[in-house]
Amino acid sequence: MTSFTKTSRGTDSAIHTSAHHVISDINPLIYGGFTEHMGRCIYGGLYDPENKNGLIDKNGFRTDVIDCMKELQVPVVRYPGGNFVATYKWLDGVGPREKRPKRPELAWQGTESNHFGTDEFMEWCKIVGAEPYLALNMGTGTLEEALAWVEYCNFDKDTYYANLRRENGHPEPYNVKYWALGNEVWGPWQVEQGTMESYAKKAHQWGKALKLLDPSIKLILCGKNGHSDWDRYVLQKAMRWADMHSIHMYTFDKEHYANATSPLAAERAIEITASLIDLARCDFDYEGYMTGHISTAPAHHHRPTICFDEWNVWDPARAPGYKGAEELYDVSDMLAVAVWLNVFIRQSKHIGMATVAQSVNVIAPLMTTASGVVKQTTYWPLLLFSRYMRGKALATHVCAETYTGRTFPEWLASTRDLPLLDVSAALSEDGWVNLAVVNIDEERDLETDVPTDSGANGEVQVYTVGGRQNGIRDNNTEENEKVSIHESTWDGKGGKFIFERRSFTLLRWKAQI
Repeated sequence: MTSFTKTSRGTDSAIHTSAHHVISDINPLIYGGFTEHMGRCIYGGLYDPENKNGLIDKNGFRTDVIDCMKELQVPVVRYPGGNFVATYKWLDGVGPREKRPKRPELAWQGTESNHFGTDEFMEWCKIVGAEPYLALNMGTGTLEEALAWVEYCNFDKDTYYANLRRENGHPEPYNVKYWALGNEVWGPWQVEQGTMESYAKKAHQWGKALKLLDPSIKLILCGKNGHSDWDRYVLQKAMRWADMHSIHMYTFDKEHYANATSPLAAERAIEITASLIDLARCDFDYEGYMTGHISTAPAHHHRPTICFDEWNVWDPARAPGYKGAEELYDVSDMLAVAVWLNVFIRQSKHIGMATVAQSVNVIAPLMTTASGVVKQTTYWPLLLFSRYMRGKALATHVCAETYTGRTFPEWLASTRDLPLLDVSAALSEDGWVNLAVVNIDEERDLETDVPTDSGANGEVQVYTVGGRQNGIRDNNTEENEKVSIHESTWDGKGGKFIFERRSFTLLRWKAQI
């Protein structure tokens, strides 16, 4: 949560926060990843058995990718899609590889070998240290297939699919907690696109059956963008078995200011989705529904959180999906990703999970080559947030100038102020205040009052990405890493800090609590 005062040009900016102003817990699942059978995300990204440069382990997994995922402390990874899942047969991807069928892949117009499937993904997650999050096929798939997949992954009893897992060399259940009820079923690009009425009815019935099979699982409803009639209707009709409601959004603009401020549309979407969840709780009387009687009981205590399980900067014209969606991100995109992450911290009260789409090669912070991995500009804010922006979110008050030009989406400019300093703050468990600040201004450094409560001699740690040393269109390649983290310190004297133009900066100080 950030309160804001608009200032005139030439007036010093100011940021106020305190370790005493806790507003909500930060769920560590907001730093999740996403891997889909699309482009080079799986084959050539996670799994590269033909690599001749010593970059794979005994499983054929890319060790450099694993190292980066561990560095990012990725807590959960969504799989296998995405649009891919609407025709995916999970049974094709288990058992001996030589017996797995090749299938036409309709979402991205390829051929799926099924050489990487459920058991490989589970092993990869175990190595990375992430929890698996599986999406169910609600396109061509059936409830029977979905129940079988949950049984295969989670059952320890003497049942058919649990025994099949054992026959495939995996005696212990995987205990997969998170399961998505389909993906973007509302989309005209989907195989078996559905209406909100048909999806809500199906999701309710699937949810009931899946939780009868395994009451411990967490189910994620298929939402849209958080501010659509689909979201409203599906929540009102199918929330009974849901633990989270999924929304998706990608942002991008060719002009820097519209690009860097675009993620603020996601903040409005989160606020609206949270209201729709509360509306559904008020309107939907579960007791009356289940018994067939009208009830005057108070609203149900069950309150799903939001799962923002596809988010990122993506220009489909610059990086078409059918060509693998391999974006080359620049400093402007890095700033946009930092704003995205600020949004998740500010709205942490409502966010149960977020998974950046995607983790490797496909609109990703990591790009693999035959000889190594490139950490794109967007990798660095992800790393700093994952490393330090944990624990509890803190309230902030920001005084700054605003951007008043064209926005994407167009409605954004008329909905809220767009500060040139975008800010969030967190208090870590070990008592450090972490202040994340994006200076969107392309031309000007912004001198800013930043009172800290670290004491007169308290040193402030400074981590900067971008800034004066980088142009707005600088990017990282295998040959030249132009953008990375610059570390320094600030003595805090005078209480004024200069946030460099086109930079993301993280300030850290030990709080006096």
